[in-house]
Amino acid sequence: MAGTFAAGMQLAMSRMRAIRKTLSALTAAMALPMLLGGCAMVTVQSRGPGDYIAMTRGDVLSTGKLSQSGLETLRVAGIEPKTCRPDSAVCAQQLDQVEGVAAERRLAAQSELWTARAIALTGKKPAQMSDAALQAWLEAARHAYAYLFFSERSPGERAFEDRQTQVRDYYNYATQQVVASLFARSRTAGPQDGDSARVGPWQVRVDLSAYRLPGGSNQPQAIVAASSLRFDGLRSSYRRDGFGAELVAEVSPEAVGDPAGLALQQPANGSPRWRRGQPSFSEMPYAPATVLLKFEGASLGEVLHTHAVTMVPYDPYRQDEVVLHGQRVPLAGNFTAAYGLWLAQSGFAAQSLRSMLGRERGIDRAHLYLMQPYDPDRRILLMLHGLASSPEAWVNVANEIMGDEALRRHYQIWQVYYPTNAPIAFNRAEIQDLVARTLHRFDPDGNAAASRNMVLIGHSMGGVIGRLLVSSSGEAIWQSLLAEHRTRLQGERGEHVRRKLEPVLHFQPLPQVDRAIFIAAPHRGTPRAEGGLGRFVGRLVRLPATLLERFGDVLQDLSGQDQQGGDGTRFVPPTSIDNLRDTDPFIRATADLPISRRVRYHTIVGHRDPSVPLAESDDGLVPYRSAHLDGAESEKAIVSWHSVQETPQAILEIRRILHEQMRSDAGPWP
Repeated sequence: MAGTFAAGMQLAMSRMRAIRKTLSALTAAMALPMLLGGCAMVTVQSRGPGDYIAMTRGDVLSTGKLSQSGLETLRVAGIEPKTCRPDSAVCAQQLDQVEGVAAERRLAAQSELWTARAIALTGKKPAQMSDAALQAWLEAARHAYAYLFFSERSPGERAFEDRQTQVRDYYNYATQQVVASLFARSRTAGPQDGDSARVGPWQVRVDLSAYRLPGGSNQPQAIVAASSLRFDGLRSSYRRDGFGAELVAEVSPEAVGDPAGLALQQPANGSPRWRRGQPSFSEMPYAPATVLLKFEGASLGEVLHTHAVTMVPYDPYRQDEVVLHGQRVPLAGNFTAAYGLWLAQSGFAAQSLRSMLGRERGIDRAHLYLMQPYDPDRRILLMLHGLASSPEAWVNVANEIMGDEALRRHYQIWQVYYPTNAPIAFNRAEIQDLVARTLHRFDPDGNAAASRNMVLIGHSMGGVIGRLLVSSSGEAIWQSLLAEHRTRLQGERGEHVRRKLEPVLHFQPLPQVDRAIFIAAPHRGTPRAEGGLGRFVGRLVRLPATLLERFGDVLQDLSGQDQQGGDGTRFVPPTSIDNLRDTDPFIRATADLPISRRVRYHTIVGHRDPSVPLAESDDGLVPYRSAHLDGAESEKAIVSWHSVQETPQAILEIRRILHEQMRSDAGPWP
């Protein structure tokens, strides 16, 4: 039995050895033709959504590794990608020696390889960039430029291709790095050869013919990459995709006459520097810029061998495209970064509080900020903030308006910054004079579109001032406020008082305004200003020294003698807090003044508690009955606290009104 089992096992093992020999022979027979023919085995793998995005969009800028397209180009050229890791510039130069690779594909890969090399050389301190790193960035920009304008197809023919988007990004980022590095060098060593700088064999020239710095400054004091900024407090960042590096140029507060910036620089006991011949209006000290590097040459060969390049900045508000080598190219633009940086660095919050309390380093007269350089072809949006506030009140309103391309083409924003401790009548007169003088400065004949059909937007006390700017006073205010002083205002003294107060108490509508939006404005005052908190704050408020200096003799005349009233009390003019009380004589005298017939006006009101009927409601500070205006073309009630202008619903309503005005415009617009 045992012998039979052992014999069976030997037979089975013999058969297995025979089968293995047969399989080996078959395998060898199959492999021989493949080896002789050079064939490769092909396998397939499935990819998920993440793999798709990584393969089509991932590149050296987003992942730190070469893109799939770049790797494939190297492999097609017979270059092992691993050999490029120590120095990718070597592989970029090797591609020039390989025939059979289309110029378009080769230039795209070279731009990415030079970008990888530049990143490696730049390290963690871009401000201290070496010449080698800077030259690598110039090479990355040069090869991207050649790809875009001198390869087989035009940019428009590749409009939907991911690879072109990647190469455009290499160019934009390289340009940003070049500009930042050269600016840092100029700040320490000064520009070389006038408007040019030399970097190794490269000669970089600067052409400012298409760009103007705020205030007409000669040179910025700082340049910031817009892509490096992130803002808290802004709901959206608005930009335009396109060609060029998105930057922010900063000039000194002295260059533009910015009172907020100057107040930050001076010591607490210093005199207000903006009084010394500074203008009463200014541009923001921060401005957007889109910068291009233009490489000399009219052919692919010339561009790839030149070392002459021109740096050209553009204003994205004024220019949205440029013609390069016969191609219309959209310019990139960032419309939020400069505005956000200005507000973040302005010190408005502290200064506006100092202004209301009449403290040092506040403001004592109205100032006008131009959000963009004056444009005669765009309508003006004139914005007035409320009590103890500043241009910061409009942070999202202005950003959302300028983020709307259609509105951006039709409107320019002017923001009034005024001392909110001064009486409303005084601020109204100052602001009207300020706007008129500024318009006359830019358009003496009043023929520009910007001098007509202005839109006024006012929040809270700014809304009250705004309504008075489009109203007629007649004799109502004069007769109401000075009735009790008539016995003392006889003869020469009365003429003197009338002459000094005429501009304040007698006024006509601002003729340029044809539309107004009043937001949470206490046109008939508010009982909250009469309450304990209102009176407590009112006692802290000091009138501007300039007002007391200007009208001190009038106060004395009104008091009869030594500024003493008939009952022996000192005559003290009302502050803005006094004017906001619903019992204030001025607010009562102006409540029913007629608004100009040519002005179409709208109201936006806060409705703090939706369970309360609108007619009986308030926004926490202003009753509906005070914010409501008969005759308004529209009224929007929004569930909100008093700062209703910051709500998305209010901003959408403002944009709706502005678009409506655009549609009704009869004249041609850009």
